[in-house]
Amino acid sequence: MKKAYVHGYNQRENIRLQDQASTLVELLHADTHYPAGSRVLEAGCGVGAQTVTLAKNNPKAFITSIDISEASIHQAAENVKAAGLTNVTFEQADIFHLSYPPGSFDHIFVCFVLEHLHSPVEAMQTLKKYLKPGGTITVIEGDHGSAYFYPDSEAARQAIQCQVELQRRAGGDAMIGRALYPLLTRAGFQSVHVSPRMVYADSSKPQLVEGFTKKTFTAMIEGVRDQAIQAGIIEEKVFDQGIKDLYRTAEVDGVFCYTFFKAVGSN
Repeated sequence: MKKAYVHGYNQRENIRLQDQASTLVELLHADTHYPAGSRVLEAGCGVGAQTVTLAKNNPKAFITSIDISEASIHQAAENVKAAGLTNVTFEQADIFHLSYPPGSFDHIFVCFVLEHLHSPVEAMQTLKKYLKPGGTITVIEGDHGSAYFYPDSEAARQAIQCQVELQRRAGGDAMIGRALYPLLTRAGFQSVHVSPRMVYADSSKPQLVEGFTKKTFTAMIEGVRDQAIQAGIIEEKVFDQGIKDLYRTAEVDGVFCYTFFKAVGSN
């Protein structure tokens, strides 16, 4: 998997991913269900933040979760074990160089992976080979261009753009969510359907304010501070003001919105 993970492989990022997953379970995964006995490939499982939900929601499916990072696979296995789940097998593998026979899986699940890839269409074309005729692929991605908030802040928007730019320089696309329909159709999938999933957080939704506005999104942008400043993308004082303003949207009169996109296609 030709992947450059901008956010880094560290404990802080692991915690952020777990916060994101637990906060967004209902929004992103309530309608992801596979029949008993299904063989499901989770491509790019990372530390297992989504794996736990996938396995819980589909206790009678047989899930194979892969990732290119050995450390992430180990952490994912620990997380699944801690959750008491036994229907997941983990393997260290590269999406672009899999060793399974063609048509090995009934369904494929990809979440927050394509944004990091140099060649997302090629990745989808490669995965398609391992999907049985009539099988489905589910892809979930965010889109940083969809973030808007009150009070508005130019500094906050510049701070967000730093993450977008760093991901672009690493070969990824932080705004890939909006492109899922053309991406999957270009890869040869049929009956592609995309549904936007908006996170809307104000003080009447304290769990979302804490779990998403603060611990997921703002924490992610805050995490690229040193990279952005060292790369000369932004001035230190502007970035710090942007982070301050993003946290400001989590106060009692603040609002934060962000849209994820979920696509399903068939082989």
